[in-house]
Amino acid sequence: MFMKISGIQRQVLISSCLYLGQALVGYSNSWPGPVLPKLRDLRTSPLPYLLTETQLSLVATFMYLGGIIGPYIVLWLSNVKGRKPCFILGGVIVSIGYIMMVTTRNFALLLIGRYLLGIGIGAIAITNLVYIGEIASARIRGILLTTLGIFQTIGSIVLFATGPYVSYEWTCYIALIVTVVFIFCILFIPETPIFYALQDNDEELRKVLQNLDRMEDMNELLEAKEELKMRDTKRDWKDLFSIRSNRKALFVVVVINLLQHGSGVLAVLFFSATIFDMAGSSIKSSISMIIIGCFQLSGSSVTPIFIERVGRRVILIISSTICSLSMFILGLYFYLDYNENPVITHIKWLPLVLLIVFYVAYDSGLGIIPNVIIGEMFTSNVRSKGSTVTMTTSWLFGFAVSTAFGALLEAVGGHVAFWFFSATCAVAALFTIFFIPETKGKTLLEIQKAL
Repeated sequence: MFMKISGIQRQVLISSCLYLGQALVGYSNSWPGPVLPKLRDLRTSPLPYLLTETQLSLVATFMYLGGIIGPYIVLWLSNVKGRKPCFILGGVIVSIGYIMMVTTRNFALLLIGRYLLGIGIGAIAITNLVYIGEIASARIRGILLTTLGIFQTIGSIVLFATGPYVSYEWTCYIALIVTVVFIFCILFIPETPIFYALQDNDEELRKVLQNLDRMEDMNELLEAKEELKMRDTKRDWKDLFSIRSNRKALFVVVVINLLQHGSGVLAVLFFSATIFDMAGSSIKSSISMIIIGCFQLSGSSVTPIFIERVGRRVILIISSTICSLSMFILGLYFYLDYNENPVITHIKWLPLVLLIVFYVAYDSGLGIIPNVIIGEMFTSNVRSKGSTVTMTTSWLFGFAVSTAFGALLEAVGGHVAFWFFSATCAVAALFTIFFIPETKGKTLLEIQKAL
């Protein structure tokens, strides 16, 4: 299937199959946005009764808890059976989750479906980072990894463009169709060079490197092969914390991903309709989110063009700073609204503009670069484990932030929450300046030596 094209083109084509899975991640993350209003109306809800606001918050955030479990399920599988089975398993679990959600007639089954969805999405998201990080040439690795953000945004746009105008059931059917296509595409991709090195399969290692036009990496992988073969799970976990480069990498990626989820991006996404209603916007929340999604796409599309020229750090610093400023001003808007300041009547358009600025900035840096760093900074034997610890820690933090956000909106007003998000983004900018190394143009082994 891939024999008549160049190695770089083959890498892009293989990655394109994985981008379907990332679009599914974006769709599933954004699902509560247009669906929660349907659950508030008995005419559009699949349930015979209305849910409380607390229950609705759990529907929105329960996927996070599944996302904590998902990466650990594929942790063993990825090194023993391969990366491909992890994608297929994740796709199957996502399919089961959406089937349960589309057939549910009670709250408990809806939560179980969202939980399973989180497990599958978590497995796909973490394996995407590991897989692309291992097949990509150094000169395009950053581009292929940042493109994951573009397709995650596309998934969100598809949801916001269709969700308000189709039934609850069809919001699930659309995701099921994408999942089936994703699983089918995965059947045709190869395993990664690192996996064949772990399995001591020189013939397949040589073949896949040749197909990817990466034969210059052959000697490097062969030299590392004996060390990789001697690894075991307990030693790998020990290496994650005992080897200085891995320990430093873990600190960097865990903190920046915690800050990424603390930026409030998913909380705003989950409660988008509520935010625009509170702001008194004259534009429907569904239309507002489509507008925001389109601007998001422009932000995430720009980064792959510049990431290998400008570098990761500069983009991340600029992105985090703009996110912090936009959240601060949005908090100021809701503070004035909370105190019934008359100036608010003249700037009802401001929340939409600020959220557009926030999402463009977020998707051009803070929403993408931390994932790129995850795929670059660990040694090969602990990459899956380091990525898993990072993702599950940040998803747990995201669950806490998103769940608390709904309560804060009702209890003390939106301004407190938005100022917290502003402070988190500011810390992300400072953390990048002082702790995150530049990985532009370096091979994975060069990055390890630098750490």
